[in-house]
Amino acid sequence: MTRLLVLAVLLGLASGKASAETCRAETFKNISYTVCEVDLKTDQLALFLYAPDGSPFGYFNTLQNALKAQGKSLGFAMNAGMYHDDRAPVGYYLENGKEFQRVINSDGPGNFGLLPNGVLCLRPARADVMETERFLREAPDCTSATQSGPMLVIDGKLHPKFLKDGTSKYVRNGVGTSEDGKRAYFAISDQVVNFYDFGAFFRDHLNLPNALYFDGNISRLRAPDLARNDLGFSPLGPIIGVVKDQ
Repeated sequence: MTRLLVLAVLLGLASGKASAETCRAETFKNISYTVCEVDLKTDQLALFLYAPDGSPFGYFNTLQNALKAQGKSLGFAMNAGMYHDDRAPVGYYLENGKEFQRVINSDGPGNFGLLPNGVLCLRPARADVMETERFLREAPDCTSATQSGPMLVIDGKLHPKFLKDGTSKYVRNGVGTSEDGKRAYFAISDQVVNFYDFGAFFRDHLNLPNALYFDGNISRLRAPDLARNDLGFSPLGPIIGVVKDQ
C-alpha cells in the first residue's frame, strides 16, 4: 500500500466517513441484486412522504430538489412501504415524531396482510426491522418508522408462508438490519424473484436476522455512486434515503 493510500485510509477513519453508505451489485442463486449498505454510525437515514405544501414528494428528483434548497443532498434512496392511490401509507407511518397512520396488525388482502408483517424503526444511530407484534410489545421510541409486509426474515427464519417454488415473481425491494441495529441493508432485485428466494437472499447471503418486504413491481432505487436513478411512471408513497450536507 502506498503512503498516499495509507494516508487516505487514516484520514477517512479519523473523519468517521470510512464506512459511509455504499451500493454494489451482488448475485445469489443466479439472481442479481443491487444492495445499498448504510452505516447508522455515520449516515443520516430519513423517511419522507409529504412536501411542505402537503403533496407527496413522489419522486427522488423532487425530494433531491427540496433538500438542495436546504443546503443538503440525497444520497441512496428507495421506496419504503406500501401506499394507497393517494400515496397515503397503508400501514404505520411516523416521520420525525409525527404519526400519519396507526399500526395495522390485522390480516387482510394482499402482501401487506400476509402476516406477520413488520416495521422499520429509526432511532438515533440505529435502525431495526421488527415483526409488528414484537414492535407493539416493546414499543421502541422511534423517531421515524414505516410498516410494510410481509416480513421476509423473522429471527433468522423465513416467513412461514413462503413457498420455495412460488410462481409469483416480481422485481422486489426490501430492507434488513443487523442484530445490533448499526447497519441497514437495502436490496432490490435486478430481475424477477419470488418471496422465498428474496427472503433467502437477506438471510443466507447477507446473514441478517430480520428483513422486511417493501414492495414489488413498482420498486425503485436511487444509487448515485452507481449512476442509477429510477424514475418510474407514477409517484411513490413513502421514500427512505440518506441525507447529506452539500
